[in-house]
Amino acid sequence: MSEKLSYEEFVKKAIVSLRKEGYKGIHTVYSGFNDAFKKYFGGEDPIKITNQLAAEGKIVIRPVKGGVMLYLPEDAPASRTRGEDALEKMGL
Repeated sequence: MSEKLSYEEFVKKAIVSLRKEGYKGIHTVYSGFNDAFKKYFGGEDPIKITNQLAAEGKIVIRPVKGGVMLYLPEDAPASRTRGEDALEKMGL
């Protein structure tokens, strides 16, 4: 590799390359993303960088069991609140 990818390029490439068929995002732990990020960027913290990219609207983060899922903004599932889910289950 001639030049290192930027954080944004690396994360977006990882989301597209590591997601399993039928899924639009990647689990940061189970996909190996966190370890790959640390190795590529010399031990830098992937959580700090992905949170920064999410704050800038470059990616979307959703909490899940055992970590978080990373999505490209156009592929992210709609954000719903627990209250909305509860009301739907109650039929209201």
